[in-house]
Amino acid sequence: MSAFTTFFQSDFVFRFKRDKVAVISLIVVVVLVLSALFAPLIAPTNPYDLTTIDIMDSEIPPIWTEEGEDRFLLGTDPQGRDMLSTILYGMRISLTIGFFAVLLQAFLGVSIGLLSGYIGGRVDAFFMRLADIQLSLSTLMVAIIALAVFQAGFGAELYSDLAIIMLVLVIGIAEWPQYARTVRASVLAEKHKEYVDAARVIGMSRRRIMVRHILPNTLSPILVISTIQVANAIISEAALSFLGLGMPVNKPSLGSLISSGFEFIFSGSWWITVIPSIVLVALILSINLLGDWLRDVLNPKLYKD
Repeated sequence: MSAFTTFFQSDFVFRFKRDKVAVISLIVVVVLVLSALFAPLIAPTNPYDLTTIDIMDSEIPPIWTEEGEDRFLLGTDPQGRDMLSTILYGMRISLTIGFFAVLLQAFLGVSIGLLSGYIGGRVDAFFMRLADIQLSLSTLMVAIIALAVFQAGFGAELYSDLAIIMLVLVIGIAEWPQYARTVRASVLAEKHKEYVDAARVIGMSRRRIMVRHILPNTLSPILVISTIQVANAIISEAALSFLGLGMPVNKPSLGSLISSGFEFIFSGSWWITVIPSIVLVALILSINLLGDWLRDVLNPKLYKD
């Protein structure tokens, strides 16, 4: 029997099929992620190509309204860009920032958590006090200060070119304590078990014991945290973009799209803000629901038939 067949006959898949909320959430996430991934093939126009944009097409309503046009399914924004195309490309940027920010969080948090839990002593005390300080500061506050200082020091033009990198770094560095505390707790529970003692007796190095033996036993909570943290990173990016500290107007994310249309919402151009907001809420809600389901399934004490 192949590994593929074994997986589809596993208890994990059986529980997934029985949970309609998890199935629907996964479908929504897959559809949105694939739509963003294949945006250049799906989108009617390229919102980054100025030759395809006509300012005379600005603020055209969606196709289902009386003033809508067949050319623009979801209408256009204040710059005359097709909303469907802009949302697909914007979602691509939001997902990219969320994914790479979580990778950075996981790398920092898991590394620090392993060292703190296994070595203990002053190393553990130092990193955990550092985590306490980090947790006392909100992600948005740290990000706002860091990004504002960068813009003031190096100029808006350079920031526009490095916006994605800056957002990944700021969001990633601000959220590592979530991983560190979880991994540290798992390491403290694992490091006195017999298989770790056996590895020490045969002369394995600390690094090998942590990476090859202890780390695999902490993957379940890491997976759950990562799922939820992707959603949190996307929310943080959207909030920063809404405040004008995220993606520039010429490279919009879902957050900057919502921000750019907010001033027009009371003038009747509601779709510029409302439609990207609905997409963002659907994406975040689906990811969070999947994260909750994973938490319940991977922790037998929480799972209920």
